[in-house]
Amino acid sequence: MNAVPRNAAPARLADDALDLLFRHARSHNAWLARAVDDALLEQLYGLARLCPTSVNGCPARFLFLRTDEAKARLLPALSPGNVDKVRAAPVVAVIAYDTRFHEHLPQLFPHNPGAGAMFEASAALAESTAFRNSSLQGAWLMLAARALGLDCGPLSGFDAAAVNRAFFPDGRVKVNFLCNLGYGDHAQLFPRSPRLDFAQACTLL
Repeated sequence: MNAVPRNAAPARLADDALDLLFRHARSHNAWLARAVDDALLEQLYGLARLCPTSVNGCPARFLFLRTDEAKARLLPALSPGNVDKVRAAPVVAVIAYDTRFHEHLPQLFPHNPGAGAMFEASAALAESTAFRNSSLQGAWLMLAARALGLDCGPLSGFDAAAVNRAFFPDGRVKVNFLCNLGYGDHAQLFPRSPRLDFAQACTLL
């Protein structure tokens, strides 16, 4: 692949791509009975891992629940309204974060191998950095999923402590949020809810 000249004008996605990622993309609660191939999940991670994170720390850890047995371990931690959604989804991504992500910085941030010291010195800094950047990585995972033709159904209605007991009992890795993945049943979508307009949400200084 040829490198893009440093001063070249940035490329812009065509409208159909913007429709796929944003305008026509919806959060799905109902799913078609169509499996998601493991190779597609590997491709999905291959794209999502390229997103920016603080000191290239890459704190997110992704657990893909594909079987009924794996999802059954999650069900007791869910709010009642999310149980059927998870049961029906082909894949449930548990987006989590490694509280000791900084141990990988010699590999991920080699030009400053001592960068992990500030996180080693402050568990609070490590926790907040891991949570914030894993949230970013989870959002990029959703964009990558949409780009690959998958639909997403992010969820935050769950007992985090129960999820951690079920899947991350050693306490090092902690859940951030969940996201159902698959091929959504568009016939069961309801109209898109309103959004704030620019003047309500944005300030120009």
